[in-house]
Amino acid sequence: MKILVTGTAGFIGSFVAAKLLDRGDEVIGVDNLNDYYDVRLKKARLARLTDRSNYTHVHADLSDRAAIEEVFSKHKPQRVVNLAAQAGVRYAAENPHIYVSSNVTGFLHILEGCRRHGVEHLVFASTSSVYGANTLMPFSEHRSTEHPLTLYAASKKANEQMAHSYAHLYDIPCTGLRFFTVYGPWGRPDMALFLFTKAMLAGEPIKVFNHGRHRRSFTYVDDIAEGVVRTLDAVPDKAVTWNGHAPDPASSGVAPYRIYNIGNEQPVKLLRYIEVLEQCLGRKAEMQLLPMQAGDVPDTEADVSSLIKSVGYRPQVSVETGVANFVRWYRDYYGE
Repeated sequence: MKILVTGTAGFIGSFVAAKLLDRGDEVIGVDNLNDYYDVRLKKARLARLTDRSNYTHVHADLSDRAAIEEVFSKHKPQRVVNLAAQAGVRYAAENPHIYVSSNVTGFLHILEGCRRHGVEHLVFASTSSVYGANTLMPFSEHRSTEHPLTLYAASKKANEQMAHSYAHLYDIPCTGLRFFTVYGPWGRPDMALFLFTKAMLAGEPIKVFNHGRHRRSFTYVDDIAEGVVRTLDAVPDKAVTWNGHAPDPASSGVAPYRIYNIGNEQPVKLLRYIEVLEQCLGRKAEMQLLPMQAGDVPDTEADVSSLIKSVGYRPQVSVETGVANFVRWYRDYYGE
């Protein structure tokens, strides 16, 4: 197939694009290479794709309506995986307009491209952050998510609602994936594992929020990429209504639309995560224990039963294996 993947210089996008290329798909990659974090890392990720004969790169910003329309008009993708977004929960407090421009306006341009050019299936990135004030564990797609706690989460919740409206009005099959704390080689420098590793190798203390009491469904990037590709192949149709009454929040009786959690079913305590990192680095962490940050949640736990039922896949990689793989990559990439 010919597949448009946005965010191919990003962490998850680069892995998804590589997996599609490996199986013989033609990938049109879009990324604006913004400077939210080290552009050199983004270019290094992209370099793993650009020498592949079935990969074409387009330097463009999702918020540029004309540029995105040109991508659809010129390349005519059959399916789309939208992973480009302004990431980072805390960065939104300082730069709110960027989130709306990229995550909301940019997503509208993707939806319009899908509508105008007859795309068979749109898979898009959402986030576990949409669960916000929910405290009932594990988080299930079949429960309401009406109380996001950050602008980032609100922008991704908006994506889910926008996609449903387009699925209903224009019969565009849409699937949203709520990612849970993705980590692994080539990861983002603003994520905890990257920050902890950098500080520990420099002999500096690490900042541990909520006094390390967090539990997270840490999910290895290869597991995420496999789930994205399997979901892309599973084009949704219209579903029955929830209990014969109101629509299920995860699907819809009036639109070809699905929402899935994609994450590790076994949450891990943050202190255990740090312990594994200590073992892999061969040194102890000096921890600066701090209160929980505004907009953060104490725990996440993914119910992935719907993903398993629909595409026959659940994340496989343990944190012990995943963290060790990250440390090997980090030492090699940075020469540490």
